Formats: sequence, structure tokens, C-alpha cells
Amino acid sequence: MTQLTTDISTQTLTFEEYLFYQGKPDVMYELYRGQLIAMPIPPGLHTRICSFLTALFQRYIVTHDLPLVATGLTGVRTEDNTSRIPDVVICYAELWDRVCRRKGAGVLDFEEKPVMVIEVTSDNWQEDYIRKRAEYAMANIPEYWIIDPNQSKIQVCFNPNNEKGYEELEFLPGQDLHLVQFPDFILPVNRIFSPPLVTDLIRQEQAERKQLEERVQEQRQRVQEQPQGVQEERQRADRLAQRLRDMGIDPDAV
Repeated sequence: MTQLTTDISTQTLTFEEYLFYQGKPDVMYELYRGQLIAMPIPPGLHTRICSFLTALFQRYIVTHDLPLVATGLTGVRTEDNTSRIPDVVICYAELWDRVCRRKGAGVLDFEEKPVMVIEVTSDNWQEDYIRKRAEYAMANIPEYWIIDPNQSKIQVCFNPNNEKGYEELEFLPGQDLHLVQFPDFILPVNRIFSPPLVTDLIRQEQAERKQLEERVQEQRQRVQEQPQGVQEERQRADRLAQRLRDMGIDPDAV
């Protein structure tokens, strides 16, 4: 998320002081080299993109049984007295649990490196393309996405140990975006810039589950009514039942 305004203050904070800083109500602050930076309220599309991506990553993590979490509003320490708040953070679940048990602001410290971070640009895009890119590379975060709705492009930055910092791949509308760390995660760029509501995703999943459940019931009924080809029908029913298990549904309870 891009910053637009800073506090009118000469106050300088250490990272430890920042963790317990109490500013204006309902205002989030990043810390950049000791200076507080107030986070603006993002545009609606910005929020919708972030919610959509967080939901997709959460589903991917559950489906593949990965020890990760996808969340927002989580700080990431990048320098001694600098802490950023990416729009989406993916990190190991044990690190997130550790952060949640601590008092003060929820920030991943140096030794609690996230797997990847995502920033959706706003007006002050230089922050995401230049300054934050350099910070995340120096912090050795494996993957960093810059989603730019204004220019309709996405940069996937990877390999922070490269001689000149991150390498990058650029994705444009009409293309499919691929994750470097999770190559089977494929997502059309157009869908990111025109994301559905998360509630619509849930309704779609529920409809798909219902269809699978109905097909399992139909297959079982056909096995009972038609003795011929019983083995083939059982195999089909077993395949459908396995798909339900992959979605977290117990077919025996259907």
C-alpha cells in the first residue's frame, strides 16, 4: 500500500517504540527510518483486489495442505527502524502464531521472514516500485508482487540475492500470472484487475460442492439400479468421492 501523508511531527521512534505507539484512532502507521507515515484509506478497487487475492491464497494453502497463512494488515520489518505494512502477506503459520501471541503491533521481525508480500499501488507508485522493492530485497523476502491498476500490469519480483536485487517478470492483461514459488498457482491477470467479491467466490464453491454431491448420489443410485457395469460405476463414484475429499467434504456424510 502506498503512503501519501506523514505525521506533522519531528518525533523519531525506534522500532521497539513503534510497536507500542498509540496514534490517531483508526489510523495505521508505517515506520520509515524512525519517522511515522500515516496510511491512507485505499480506493475501493484496491481493497477488492486485496480481499480477492487473500481469499485465493487461503484456499490454495488449505487445498495443498501447506503450513502457511495469508493475511493483511501485518507489518514486516525491513530495516532497523523501518516497518512496512504490505497489502497481502504470506508467511509460515508458526511465525504468524508467534506474532499473535506478542503484545504490541503485529509485525514480523527480521528473523520472521515472510514467504512473499504483495503491494497494490496507488498514487505514489514510486514507493512500491523503488523504495519498497529495495527494502524487501535487502530483507531477503523471496517473492514480491507489485500490482498496478493504473498501468494494468503486475510485476513479480524474485531472487532477491541477485547481484542487482530482484529479478522480475511482468504480466499484462490477457496473460496468466504464475507464482515463482508455487508454479501450479495460475491466475488470469484480467481477473485480478476485475476481481469478484469474496462472497461470490464462496457461493460459487458451495454450488460446485452441491453439484458434486448430487453426482455422487446419482452414481450410487445407478449402481444400485443397474447391476450391469457395476465395477465401472463404482470407479466413477469413487473418483467423484475423492474430489469431494479434496475439497474437504466427507462423501459418506452426503
